Amino acid sequence: DEGAVPVPKEHGRYDPATISSDGTKMREQARLHIVQPDGPGFKIQGNLLTWERWEMRVSTFPFEGLVLHQVTWNADDGPRPILYRAGLGDMVVPYGSVACNHWWKNAFDSGEVGLAKLQNSLQRGCDCLGEILYLDAVQVSEDGQATIQPNVVCIHEEDHGILWKHYDMLSDTTEVRRSRRLVVSSIATVANYEYAFYWYFYLDGTIEHEIKMTGILQTQGTLPGETAPQSVKISRELAAPHHQHIFCFRLDFDLDGGPNTVSEVDVRPTPDAGPELNAFDTVKTTFKSELAAIRDVNPQASRSWLIENTARKNIAGSSVAYKLKPAPVTMLAHPNSAISKRAGFARHNLWVTPYDANQLHAAGDYPYQHPGGDGLSKWTEKDRGIENTDVVVWHTFGISHISRPEDWPVMPVEMVGFTLKPNGFFDRNPALDLAPARP
Repeated sequence: DEGAVPVPKEHGRYDPATISSDGTKMREQARLHIVQPDGPGFKIQGNLLTWERWEMRVSTFPFEGLVLHQVTWNADDGPRPILYRAGLGDMVVPYGSVACNHWWKNAFDSGEVGLAKLQNSLQRGCDCLGEILYLDAVQVSEDGQATIQPNVVCIHEEDHGILWKHYDMLSDTTEVRRSRRLVVSSIATVANYEYAFYWYFYLDGTIEHEIKMTGILQTQGTLPGETAPQSVKISRELAAPHHQHIFCFRLDFDLDGGPNTVSEVDVRPTPDAGPELNAFDTVKTTFKSELAAIRDVNPQASRSWLIENTARKNIAGSSVAYKLKPAPVTMLAHPNSAISKRAGFARHNLWVTPYDANQLHAAGDYPYQHPGGDGLSKWTEKDRGIENTDVVVWHTFGISHISRPEDWPVMPVEMVGFTLKPNGFFDRNPALDLAPARP
């Protein structure tokens, strides 16, 4: 107990009736209708989803929630596998406050709680917009009963601006193609927070994953005019403690059937910068074993990680590959803290392991039942070989949430994510065969 603090006088409600009760007029937006006269461009049979050249299987799992399988690009000369399985490996929300009501908050929302049973039943026009297809899920409750969760996965298409364009001054002609993306998404409410997970698939072979975080902040009462350590004052009598949202995605690659190799690529000034001192080049380091592949992001070096199939070459003679363009943030808690030991995956942005069917969860299968030293931090101690083998790439990223008054009483979405971009996987722009948009 840190002393008595009066209950804040200002309400924290956000429903229309309360907001308008003081005379505030609710703003009406112009109606927006998204119509596809020919119907959606995707098809689904069972859990097999196809769209344009993309093909994948969609499922939900108890801990991870939304999981994709056998993600494949169907080229003219046959299918080209990219990912065998892709989903959340684990996540953790460590609080950075020493206050007695907050220091112990370090929830593993996936490994400890399980996201699937917390997934929302999505609503047309609110959670998803356009020509929508929903998928149900079957979950098993604590008493062993199977229940159907309706509408937990949303599938739809979105226009995404231009994909490519050029105006040729010599011929006075313009060629432009619209970008469209397939969206596969789900939303889970974990106590006070909503986590919305979005997979995006583009016409040029790019894959993105984006997480949108919203919901309600954890707060602590303060006296007017006073502040609390490791927190931000968000109203006259409330503060929100600093915390992080850290995710680790497990990406089981099967690039062109494997085996695969992972390398780090930095962009650096060349030692001999040339007469104009302007030269820079890439520096590539291939990882041969697990310990060498424990790495962190480096924005100054434009660091990315390359997943290659060295047995397959493109038209330029280099290995076919996809590039992981990472997102930042690692655990800020001291390495000797309890949460840093238990969530060892959160200390680094990249881990690479050889495939093991029993290694699905970044903090181990029971993160709340061990004091530390399980999951990735334990598995990688073996320093197994990872060159030209069946590799699993684990990417850790997130946000350090320093709250704002604008996050109260309900938080506008905070977004973070990563990109998988073809890097020599194709011989040329794979979207050249797209017809111009019809009027």
